[in-house]
Amino acid sequence: MTGLSHIDPDGRAQMVDVSAKPLSARTAVATGKIRLQPETLDLISKDQIAKGNVFATARIAGIQAAKDTAHLIPLCHTLPLSEIKIDIVTSQGGAEVICTARTVAQTGVEMEALTGVSVALLTIYDMCKAVDKEMQISKIRLLKKTKRTVAAVYDRRNQNKRRS
Repeated sequence: MTGLSHIDPDGRAQMVDVSAKPLSARTAVATGKIRLQPETLDLISKDQIAKGNVFATARIAGIQAAKDTAHLIPLCHTLPLSEIKIDIVTSQGGAEVICTARTVAQTGVEMEALTGVSVALLTIYDMCKAVDKEMQISKIRLLKKTKRTVAAVYDRRNQNKRRS
């Protein structure tokens, strides 16, 4: 294992200098789960949670949090986000939140995707805590991240335009 990039030779925390890195199209997908009682899921589906529409609010909270990641995580770079998408999928045991983050930048967007998932899950928890005392948030993790050169992205877009 090599040295930590966020630690300088004197052992002090530092923000990594990415100025020499080329711009790349980057995507990160993160996920997390919240266990909910069946009665809670029923209340959510019927829009009967007193605080309002749970999943709509969680989506907005996740998007906003992803945009604010650099303010929350001290050594993260501020990124020009191209897209933040929050999907919420329900099952018998609860809900899964999936956050997809995209940017064209010199560093990745995994922290933004993870922050979006985390805050969306916390929002669901906050909105449902009066009716469900057994909720559990778990399995927050990065599913994938990709990086492509900017030239490759523009080439693909131009090929798609020519086909239409």
